[in-house]
Amino acid sequence: MAPRDGWSVVQTQKTYADLIEDVRVAVRANSMAVVTQAGPTGAARNRGIDIPGNRVIGVFNNIFAVRVLELSTAAMIEAPIRLYVTENSDGTASLSYKHPSTVFAPYVAEAGADLVRAAEELDVIFASIALAASQ
Repeated sequence: MAPRDGWSVVQTQKTYADLIEDVRVAVRANSMAVVTQAGPTGAARNRGIDIPGNRVIGVFNNIFAVRVLELSTAAMIEAPIRLYVTENSDGTASLSYKHPSTVFAPYVAEAGADLVRAAEELDVIFASIALAASQ
């Protein structure tokens, strides 16, 4: 994954499987929950196609869900915020995600400063998850 505006991309020395497990642990340690997971790797393998590991992990919690819903029903389409684990050609894995403040930015005009504050809190939580999972 290449760096992009509004994203964090963390290269690790971990394997794909280890990084996925460490993301799950870091999510729980930050009082968040894994609420969705998806990836084409296993299904492709079942079809006889070998692709690098690729997993999207949706993370949120009910406290933030209620806060966001109170501010903007439309903004909830963005929840859960996704973490993206990708396997690199050298056997290591990377963790990428859009900053929650970037994800929720289109709804600020409607929802106001309270959504900005919630997104900034989520930015800190997601940075903490990424740091813990990548070490």
